[in-house]
Amino acid sequence: MPDGVVEGEPTVRDAISAPDAQGRPRRTTRRFPLFTRDTARPEGGGRAAPGDAPAPARQWPILTVLAMVGLGLLLTALDVFRAGTVLIGVALIAGAVMRWILPSVGMLAVRSRFTDMVTYGVLGVAIVLLALMAQPGPVLVIPFLDDTLHFTVR
Repeated sequence: MPDGVVEGEPTVRDAISAPDAQGRPRRTTRRFPLFTRDTARPEGGGRAAPGDAPAPARQWPILTVLAMVGLGLLLTALDVFRAGTVLIGVALIAGAVMRWILPSVGMLAVRSRFTDMVTYGVLGVAIVLLALMAQPGPVLVIPFLDDTLHFTVR
């Protein structure tokens, strides 16, 4: 028997990919599997710093966003509502920018680059706009929204 071939194991003659959990070669196919057995790494799921760096240094993009959100929540709890919520929105927008610019962002990458950018960006802009329109004394006034609200409530 040839070296490396185990008796009773099927021989794979076409293209193979990385071995499975037991070390056997897997067949590659362009078709999606009928049953999902594992999860794929996200596009940017690599490290943001070299592997010998400590964990916080490798994950600085997500830690930056989380620190900004935490500071925004603290400001909101200390009754500085508008500044706190604007900071939360800016943190999400910063996450979208980092996802766009940096080739590797560690745990900040959740889905594909495009989906992450759109999700972080839209949520960040929405939070900032809502914070600027919050009562009392809104910084941003959008007249047609007031008319729309009065028209739909009546």
